[in-house]
Amino acid sequence: MKIATFNINGIKARASVLARWLDESAPDMAVLQEIKSTDATFPRELIESRGYHLALHGQKGFNGVAILSKRPLSDVRLGLPGDDEDAQARWIEARDSESGLRLCGLYLPNGNPAPGPKFDYKLAWLKRLLARARVLLTEEAPLVLAGDWNVIPQPIDAARPQAWRDDALFLPESRAAFRRIEALGFYDALRLRHPRPGQYTFWDYQAGARHRNDGIRIDHLLLSPQAADRLSNSWIETEPRDWEKPSDHTPVWITLDL
Repeated sequence: MKIATFNINGIKARASVLARWLDESAPDMAVLQEIKSTDATFPRELIESRGYHLALHGQKGFNGVAILSKRPLSDVRLGLPGDDEDAQARWIEARDSESGLRLCGLYLPNGNPAPGPKFDYKLAWLKRLLARARVLLTEEAPLVLAGDWNVIPQPIDAARPQAWRDDALFLPESRAAFRRIEALGFYDALRLRHPRPGQYTFWDYQAGARHRNDGIRIDHLLLSPQAADRLSNSWIETEPRDWEKPSDHTPVWITLDL
């Protein structure tokens, strides 16, 4: 099973990019972030006409996450538990009805400027994610936490780590929170296959960052032990970042033997 995460940076602005990607790369399941659309205005036909089932958690103009699957989805849940007043659409989870795999799609808060309320929200959100991940692991089934984590885990995950020293994506508190989730028993899928530096998933639109490969790795798939045991490959697909009117992110993939 081929599974991908892709921060699309606006489903309507990137409709042609998404259509081409689905046609050429054909994931079995995918999570999208920053769809920036309500459920009512989401271009469902673009996805469903290609044979995908669709689960949405949209928000007008901001955030928004989705799961696409060639097989039926069950047990769809919207919103990260732990704060009933949090209206931001950043979490969705569903189960593949055939294999039992639970796929969680997330768009973690950016947190800038830090310190400040946005950074406090990021750290609180990570605490809630830790609690949810702990609960999900008790199912002892294949589990994937996939999305735009807005965390640079290590210095090797940035072309110029010193430039991010004071950024919420790289502050010690963000990285420590990410490690606490990993310490529950999760595996960073890309690093299981590609431990070398120079692996990036985001390049800013400005200052020729993509041309200079001045990137960072902030899009991750964390695997439970039951999913890691079935991992056959993981990789970053860089080509979509070079298409016309691309997202500033690029897809990250895993293949699981399910």
